[in-house]
Amino acid sequence: MKVTGFTIIRNAIKYDYPVVEAITSILPICDEFLVSVGNSEDGTLDLIKSINSPKIRIMESVWDDSLREGGKLLSIETNKAFDAIDSSSDWCFYIQSDEVVHEKYHTAILKGMKDFNDDKAVDGLLFNYVHFYGNYNYVGNSRRWYRNEIRIIKNNKSIRSYKDAQGFRKSDDSKLNVKAIDAAVYHYGWAKPPKAQQAKQENFHKMWHDDAWMKKNIAVVDEFDYSNIDSLEKFKDTHPKPMLNRVATQNWEFNFDASKIKLSVKDKVLLLIEKASGWRIGEYKNYVLLK
Repeated sequence: MKVTGFTIIRNAIKYDYPVVEAITSILPICDEFLVSVGNSEDGTLDLIKSINSPKIRIMESVWDDSLREGGKLLSIETNKAFDAIDSSSDWCFYIQSDEVVHEKYHTAILKGMKDFNDDKAVDGLLFNYVHFYGNYNYVGNSRRWYRNEIRIIKNNKSIRSYKDAQGFRKSDDSKLNVKAIDAAVYHYGWAKPPKAQQAKQENFHKMWHDDAWMKKNIAVVDEFDYSNIDSLEKFKDTHPKPMLNRVATQNWEFNFDASKIKLSVKDKVLLLIEKASGWRIGEYKNYVLLK
C-alpha cells in the first residue's frame, strides 16, 4: 500500500499559514508528499524546501488571480496537484495549509487505509474536525462549524476537488462513498495573530468576490476582530507535536467570556439535541457515509 500526501500553498509566510506543521504532521504515514507551491510574494518556496525530507516533491504553479468566483481557484490548484500524483499510489492524503493531524491518530488512519484499500465501494475516508478560534485555547462548539470532511481519497482521477476545495466529488458530480475513521483534523485557520488574520481574510475573499463586494463587506482595518463569535469552549486536550512551538510562542491575547455566548433559543435547542443524540438536524453532508 502506497500513500501520497499532497497540499497546495501560496504566501505561507505573509499570511502565517502553519503549512510546515501541516505537512510534517502526516509525513510519517506517507511514502511521499507532493507540495504544489504557487507564485508567492514571500519565501514560501524556500520554506517548503527547508523541510528537507526525501519524501517531499515540490511542483511550482502559477495561480490565475482572475478567477474570483466561489473559490474555484483553490479547487483548480488542488486538482493540479492531485493529477500530478503517480498511478503507483493507492491512497492520496490531502491536507490544507492550516490543518494539522495529531500523531495520536496515525495508527487509526493507517488502519483505515489498510482495511479499505481493496474495497472498491470505498472512495475515501472521513475525518472529524476540531476548529480553533481566536488562539490555541478555544474551539468552536456551535453549528457554524462543519463537523466532518474527506481528507483521504483513492488515487482515482475521476475524483475531483469540489467547489472551493473543502471536499471532493466524482467528475459526474456524484458524492463519494466514504468510511468514517476515528481520527480528527485540527483546523487552525482561525487561530493566528489579528494582523495576519485580517490580511488573510482580505486575500481569501478575493478568491470568491469582486472588488465591489470586497469594498462593501470587508472592513479596512489593521487587525481582525475576534469578538464577533457566537460560542466557544476551552480546548482541554493536547496539540499535535508539530504545533507545540507555535502554541508556546503565541504573542497575542484573546479570551472568551462564556457569559456572552450569542446563541438564539433555536440554536440552543438544536445543540442540546445534537449533544444528546449526535444528530445535527439539517447538516449538509458532501459525501455518502457507508455503514
